[in-house]
Formats: sequence, structure tokens, C-alpha cells
Amino acid sequence: MARLKTVYRCQACGHSASKPMGQCPGCAEWNTMVEEVVEARPEGLVEAVAATASRGGLTSFSSPLVALKDVREDAEPRAASGIGELDRLLGGGLVPGQVVLLAGPPGIGKSTLMLQAAAKLAARGPFLYASGEESLKQISGRAKRLGLAADSLYLLSETNLAKILATMEQLKPWAMVLDSVQTVAHPQLASSPGSVGQVRECAAELVRAAKARDTVVFLLGHVTKDGALAGPKVLEHIVDTVLYFDTERHDLLRVLRAQKNRYGPTDELGLFEMGEKGLCEVSDAASFFLADLGREAAPGRAVSAALEGSRPMLVETQALVTPTRYPLPRRMATGLDLNRVLVLLAAMERHVGLHLEDRDCFVSLAGGLRLKDPALDLAACLAVIGSARDKAVPADLLLVGEVGLLGEVGRVPQLEARLKEAAKAGFRRALVPARAVKDLPKVAGLSVSGVSDLRAAVAAAFGAE
Repeated sequence: MARLKTVYRCQACGHSASKPMGQCPGCAEWNTMVEEVVEARPEGLVEAVAATASRGGLTSFSSPLVALKDVREDAEPRAASGIGELDRLLGGGLVPGQVVLLAGPPGIGKSTLMLQAAAKLAARGPFLYASGEESLKQISGRAKRLGLAADSLYLLSETNLAKILATMEQLKPWAMVLDSVQTVAHPQLASSPGSVGQVRECAAELVRAAKARDTVVFLLGHVTKDGALAGPKVLEHIVDTVLYFDTERHDLLRVLRAQKNRYGPTDELGLFEMGEKGLCEVSDAASFFLADLGREAAPGRAVSAALEGSRPMLVETQALVTPTRYPLPRRMATGLDLNRVLVLLAAMERHVGLHLEDRDCFVSLAGGLRLKDPALDLAACLAVIGSARDKAVPADLLLVGEVGLLGEVGRVPQLEARLKEAAKAGFRRALVPARAVKDLPKVAGLSVSGVSDLRAAVAAAFGAE
């Protein structure tokens, strides 16, 4: 009989201790140490491997020893999911044996997105949708509301990992979804589902099964109140791709980001909008964020072109500068990095003569986006200056450029792609870094002017004072 022992494991970071503690020594969180019963393994590595083999593990995979020069570099075949925004993040499609972890807050649409993808992917062969959170009637009802139907899509409501793996062996699906990994229990562990040990071991078994059978596996995961993935950090290390679903509260826009991707880029962005028929792709970001492009210009509003991976997006920056009623003026930023905004405010005070010591300043990106592209600096500066001086940036003027501490406007990458996106959206003029104008090809319908510093940008946007 296996010898058991009791450990106390932190449910936030996975740190283990032999005695109960109020505060975790690993992450300094309080009241996160939970008692777990684990099997005492042999101390030696060889003995541990032998013990694991004698117990008859659920699944395993391995490869022979091969020299690097003898490894064949065959192109990985990819299967398109049928959802363009998802394929953009995956690098063009799914790779056999790929394990994708999709995390997000409750109610954001993880299950809806996976059900829509499953209905499309089932056209390639058997697809297993296993849920530990919903019954078969609930999943079927959602599929009917979304108008989804697929003959090769099979549903399973189960929380026992052994039964899920047995179903995979019986059905032999080419892809599957597990909703969610925190609800599944490993039959050989005594701890409750969702604990650090359960999540770690269940995910490891599913990864081994996926690699051994070349099955694509989607794991859905919960997030904590801080927005981090619930469970041990090793969960993100053992999977191939980590996707995060994010949104602003009460906003219909869903933003899908790749945190990790062994088969594609990590700097792409997927946009979705929740509607009556589920999640709809937002392929034309300019039309979504600038739907009211034809309205009159207003003080505190400026438009720039951000770049997420290979995707240019027109984004509106809004600023509000008002007299303060507090001893210290307030500084707030939504969608932009607050520290970066503070640097820009200091540069404007020094080089443009903008005095904000007795005024509150609020800067925001419209549409619920959160971006770190330095090309937004120039638009943020002119939005703040326009609000402070009650002057409006022309509605057909695009502002692209990084602003430095010395007030200079620096270059940004892929400027031509940004300008072409602006021209398609109806912009007629653009202010860009002066050093980039000479190497920039002409963009049809767009008049491009170069500015070297903040003073020149203010004069070009608002006219000489």
C-alpha cells in the first residue's frame, strides 16, 4: 500500500509546507495554505520513475534519442479553426498535439467562443466537448441559441479525469475542449478539484494524452480577482499556448491576447463583440472604434494608429483637464500606462509651457483597449493640450509618433501600414516624425507632414498662436 503524508499547499503559488501557516512564505498571501494528502514518493529519481511505471500511469509519451543534425524539419500542418480572429493569434491555425489554455473572467464568453469553434472544427472529424461545469442540456441549449449544429461534435459532462481520458481513447477525436480544468479531479489524488495539486496533475495528464495521440486540446481556465490565471504557475509552462480573454466592465468588446505561443506570435490581438448570435469577429477595427468619425472635432480628442503585431488599429485618445479641488492634482490613465502619461505631462510642461500644477488630468483610450504602443504618445499629448487650451484637433488629422523626454518626436515601426489604414478610414492628413517622411512612400488620399518636436506638432495641429 502506498504511504501517504499531509502537506499544506498554497492555492495561489503552489508553495508547500509541512505545517499550517497563516501567510504563505512564497507569495506572502494570507489564508491560502490548504491541507492536501499526497503520496510519499521514493527519494531517488530512478526509484521514482520505477514507482510511477508500476502504478500504471494514465498516459505517457516519449521520443528516441536523435542527433540535432538528423531531425527532419517538416512543416507543421495547420488546421484553420474557421474563426479568423482566433487563427490570427494561433499563427494561422492549430497544430496536431497542440495544447491551448484559454483563461478569462467569469461570463466573458470562453465557453461560447469554444462552442462556436468546436462546431466549425467538427467538420474535420470527431470533436469532443467535455464540461465539468454544465450539463448536456445546458450545452445543447446554448448551441441551439447560437444556431450551431455539427454531426461530429460529441458532448460529455464529466469531472473524473480517468473517464474523460477513456472517452478520448474510445472516440479518438482529433480535437477536444475541457471546460474547465479547475473542475476536473484526478482519481489518484485525495484533494478536492481546483486545488493546486489537482490542477497541476490533471493538466499534465491531458498534455501527455494530447502529445501521444496528436490531439488538439483546449483547456479553459478561471482567473483570480487580480486577473491572473488561477492555479499553479506550472500550468502555463506545460501548455503550448496561453490565451487571455479580457474586457472592460460593461463593455461589449472582447479582446483576445496571446500570452505564450510555441507555434506562432505573441504580439497579435483578436477582437470580438458579444451579440445575440454569440461572439462576432471585429475584423475592421477602424470602423468599430471610429464609428462616429464624421462628427465634429472636439477639444480633448485625438486619433492615432496603434499596432498590435501585424494589425494596425485606429484608436481615439481622449483627455480631460479640469481645475482641481484637491491639495494635489489628480492624474489618471485608462488604457495607457500611467507612468508613461506622467512622463508625457512633464515633457509638455517643459517644452510647450503647459502648466498643470493646479489641474486634474484624465487620459483614456476609447473602446476599452489597453495598449502600450509608443506611437500613441503624440495623440495623447495633443489631446491633453487641446483640452487644457480648449482647442480641437481637426477630425481628419491622424497623429503618429513617440514623444521623448526632450520633446522630440521619434520614429515608430511600420508607419506605412498605419497610414494606409488611416486613409481607408477617411483621414486626409497625418502628422508623423520628420525623420521618417523622406523614406515614406506616398499614400493615396493622405497628406503627410513631418514634425520634429512637440512645438512643431502643436503649431501644425492648432495653428500659430
